[in-house]
Amino acid sequence: MHSRFDTCTAIVLPGTGSDARFAEDAFSAAFDGVGSTTIAVEPDPAAVVESYFSALDDAASRHGRIIVAGISLGAAVAVRWAADHPASIVALALALPAWTGDPAGSPAALSAEFTARSLRERGLDAVTAAMASSSPEWLARTLRRSWASQWPALPDALDEAARFRGLELDELARIDVPAVVIGAVDDAVHPIEVARQWAGALPNCALRTVTLDAVGSDPGCIGRAAVDGLDRPRAHPPSC
Repeated sequence: MHSRFDTCTAIVLPGTGSDARFAEDAFSAAFDGVGSTTIAVEPDPAAVVESYFSALDDAASRHGRIIVAGISLGAAVAVRWAADHPASIVALALALPAWTGDPAGSPAALSAEFTARSLRERGLDAVTAAMASSSPEWLARTLRRSWASQWPALPDALDEAARFRGLELDELARIDVPAVVIGAVDDAVHPIEVARQWAGALPNCALRTVTLDAVGSDPGCIGRAAVDGLDRPRAHPPSC
């Protein structure tokens, strides 16, 4: 049992088009292993961001100070909520950040917009089949499940994600809570440079890296990287 995290509750937010199961697979084993209770949020595809904010508000009301973790869009929402609720945060674990500030023109936003448009024009089955033919098997398996569960609201959810304005670097610099950013060195949709920017801007932050192959083999590598980064020596360790 790890005293820094013991009795903390960790709320984990999935990425665009993903689901609570993948977020739980990514974080729960590592967080549970250091004494935290992990709660993965299932997004409401009709109001993704609001469903995340509501889940965080509810968790803070129920549990007090919480660890907040997120993947891609979930990371952007997590850090924005942290900026507005600094007294409610034990620590932040931000995986695969996709953009800083305005999402326009970023690979992740363009991909979400293209997929939303394709889904409306061609339907779920055709777009899922095309995705599966061009994606690693683990990603295709994950998205088949989450896309089906979010249909028919999925195109709207993707468009909402593509419009979500993230924090600017100067706003990140004002979030002085223990944090870790986990970037993938080989992910064109979530460029490693964005992860480096976030980690450099957050004042009490470590950067850890993974590869997509490692995530595909074991999503839990994200959570282990998060715990490793939060467990580094620091002046202000996370404490519940």
